[in-house]
Formats: sequence, structure tokens, C-alpha cells
Amino acid sequence: MRPRIICHMTSSVDGRQLLDRWTKPASGIEPAILSGHYNEIYKRLDTAGWIVGRKTMSYYAEERAPETATPEVHPAGPRENHFADRRGRALAVGVDLQGKLHYDKDNAEGDHIVAILGPGVSDSYLAELHSIGVSYVFAKDREMGLGHALEAIGEAFQVERLCLQGGGTINGAFLKAGLINEISLLVYPGIDGLSGIPSIFEYLGGPDEKPAAGKSLRHVLTETLEGGTVWLRYLVEQEPAA
Repeated sequence: MRPRIICHMTSSVDGRQLLDRWTKPASGIEPAILSGHYNEIYKRLDTAGWIVGRKTMSYYAEERAPETATPEVHPAGPRENHFADRRGRALAVGVDLQGKLHYDKDNAEGDHIVAILGPGVSDSYLAELHSIGVSYVFAKDREMGLGHALEAIGEAFQVERLCLQGGGTINGAFLKAGLINEISLLVYPGIDGLSGIPSIFEYLGGPDEKPAAGKSLRHVLTETLEGGTVWLRYLVEQEPAA
């Protein structure tokens, strides 16, 4: 059972992601009102947890150079997923294919950590995660293996919906792999304006690649929130036949 994935993001009017670069709120609008909308809407989405990439997840862990497995230590072949005791908590899923993140507990802000790893991580790294109660599943790469990893998480923890929260690189990988079912976008009433600043989707591919090819968006909701933030909600559907 693959969970339904809702990509929930906030951006400036021009689609940029670096909050500290956005223009300040207009006179009379409290910044705290605008910054609070993201978590309020996240709660309304009623998912079983959240998914982020390695860079975002590093806020909850120490990042180090990976200790990769060698053929002598780990011969080629499938690795076994490990599911620790969730204890009824929401899930905090971090995509860390190289095994760079080192945790000191089994949760991020109270949510049970699940690491999505690549097959080349070392056995000692897996033992470290196991010892502190972190769950882990394996994905071959950012595209082909992510779907299988999500299915394993869905079946093991019986979760129906998860919230993809970026950054742009992991969002782009999920988009290219066809794993996003819905987009929930909060448009902040401000502008960045500079070319090249990270956006909501940042797929790492060649200039001829089209990671959203074959998809169409169906608008299902527009809601203006206090202070002028606009909440947009879209279903991601297959592109209609010509």
C-alpha cells in the first residue's frame, strides 16, 4: 500500500523558497500570522507524517561524510528493511541515500524517524540506527526506488497519507517518479525577485528533461488566509489523451 503523497509547500509570489529573502509584510500585518499558516494547514491535511530530503532533515541530526560499504563487507544483494516501534507517533521520513545523517534519538519533534537509504550504506551505520530505534527502508535511487520504499512504509505502519515538505530537490525527484498525488501551496504575499533562487520543484536533470511530463493539475481549492496568504490546492492527474 503506497501512501497518498501531498506536497505541502510555501513560496513567495514568484515561487522562491528562501524565506529570509522575501519582502516584509505590508503595514499592519503581523509576520507571526503569516508564518503560522504553514503548520495550521499541515494539521488540516490530516496526514500520518512528513517527508523531507537530507538537507532539511539535517536540522534534526549531525551530518557527516558517509561510511560506504565495501564488497568484502557487504556483497551485492538486497538489504533488509527495519521497522522499529512507532508507538503511535506520526512519522518523520528523511531521504538520505548515502547515510550521512547521524541521529541521537528516534524522533524529530516527537515524530518517529524513518530513514530512506541507498543500498550502499555500511552495516555499522545500520547498526547505529537500529540501536537508537530509528526505522529504515531501502531505495535503489531517487526515482526508481522511492516508490518501493513508500510502499514498504505504508504496509509496515499502515499509513494512508504522508506530507512531502521539500526541499525542492527531493520534491523534484518525487515529481519525476510520479509519486505526488496532490499539491498544497501557500503563496506568501511577498517577492524574492532574484534569478536562480531555489523554487518548489528543483529536479536535477538535463535541459531536455521534463520531470512533470504526462501530468496535469486539477484545481480543487483556493482560500485566502489572514494577512493575504493564498492557499491553493491541486490534484495531480494523468495528462488527458490527445
